[in-house]
Amino acid sequence: MKKKHLHIVEKVAPGSIAEELEIEAGDVLVEINGNKIEDIFDYQYYTQDEYIEVLIRKASGEEWLLEIDKEYDEDLGITFENGLMDDYRSCHNKCIFCFIDQMPKGMRDTLYFKDDDSRLSFLQGNYVTLTNMSDEDVDRIIKYNLSPINVSFQTTNPELRCKMLNNRFAGQALEKAWKLARAGIIMNGQIVLCKGVNDGEELDRSIRDLSKYLPNLESVSVVPVGLSKFREGLYPLEPFTKEDAGQVLSIIHKWQDKLYPEYGVHFIHASDEWYILADEDMPEEERYDGYLQLENGVGMLRLLMNEFHEAFEELKITKGVEIPPKELSIATGRLAYRFINDMAAQIMQEFPQIQIHIYPIRNDFFGEMITVSGLLTGQDLLAQLKGQKLGQRLLLPQNVLKSGEAVFLDDMTLSELEKSLQVPIDIVKSSGQDFLDAIVF
Repeated sequence: MKKKHLHIVEKVAPGSIAEELEIEAGDVLVEINGNKIEDIFDYQYYTQDEYIEVLIRKASGEEWLLEIDKEYDEDLGITFENGLMDDYRSCHNKCIFCFIDQMPKGMRDTLYFKDDDSRLSFLQGNYVTLTNMSDEDVDRIIKYNLSPINVSFQTTNPELRCKMLNNRFAGQALEKAWKLARAGIIMNGQIVLCKGVNDGEELDRSIRDLSKYLPNLESVSVVPVGLSKFREGLYPLEPFTKEDAGQVLSIIHKWQDKLYPEYGVHFIHASDEWYILADEDMPEEERYDGYLQLENGVGMLRLLMNEFHEAFEELKITKGVEIPPKELSIATGRLAYRFINDMAAQIMQEFPQIQIHIYPIRNDFFGEMITVSGLLTGQDLLAQLKGQKLGQRLLLPQNVLKSGEAVFLDDMTLSELEKSLQVPIDIVKSSGQDFLDAIVF
């Protein structure tokens, strides 16, 4: 039997219904309209009516039954200690491509937690495999219309999916996606491609099968498996070559050309890594259908370049802007280096008084096959930037830090890196406008 989670009030908004009713931090929400509350979705569902009855347990143990008349959908003004109002569900698969299994020991505990929670898919955009969802979970998604849900498909071949996820139920779990689609739940999909496993004819099959979910499955991204140097004892996987990348793009472009005339969307998308590995130009913006898969690295560089060029052209025609001489540096992952370098070169050509040093950082911590900036560590940045020309400031992309904190993956703090390099560090947001402003102003 599942352990019931205590829904403890963390704070009450000033002037809210909850404050008026003398609900306080430390109180416990017991029931709403006689219903036990499992998580935040139950809470939001049962509190939207104009009349509700809320059972609160005070710190003294006394229980208050509060009768509330309010506007439809009006918030009570309560924030709970646990934002989900429930424990996070962990993943029970042993996927052959899992990056968490490829991390060294000794890192902070939160980096080793594998979530597979459909509620986090809705709240935070996480991808779920469907194997950790019960029929009741599916029914709740439909009942509460939790869209979009992000699904990690990998393959539509049931037997192969069982092998890739090391879960004998992984194949039949695909039936849950059909149920969600039939109920009108919007989904986005992902395929982590592994060489010699789910590529080639298997990729072609998967795209064919998944296209039948249109329009409820809005998009599917294809991303190459990330391979760290910590793979001892794991399933033997090889990196993709330039030729491999070209073949992957050929399959994806074939399906884009087939599906777009019928559905008005390209549906299947290759992450930016494929174009860089194949040494092909990034597609134009129209190919990305509104950038539905940005978080998977699909179109991120195209969007960055477009935003930069638009902002750069506006800056060039702006009169009376005085830009003083300056020297600065930028560190980035090797994946984006060529594009960052091109944009910096344009700035220096237009404004000769600005000198920019660009440093592509090799990922020695996880291994050279990891090239994205989001997996750079403080120790690699320090080792490769120490003694280099850094100028008056060093610019780093926002994704090198832990979300909401000035800490790198290896727990080195931003201030520690600043002190060691003896240079102020500016963290730059992801847009092309932010990139240009950070350099010029």
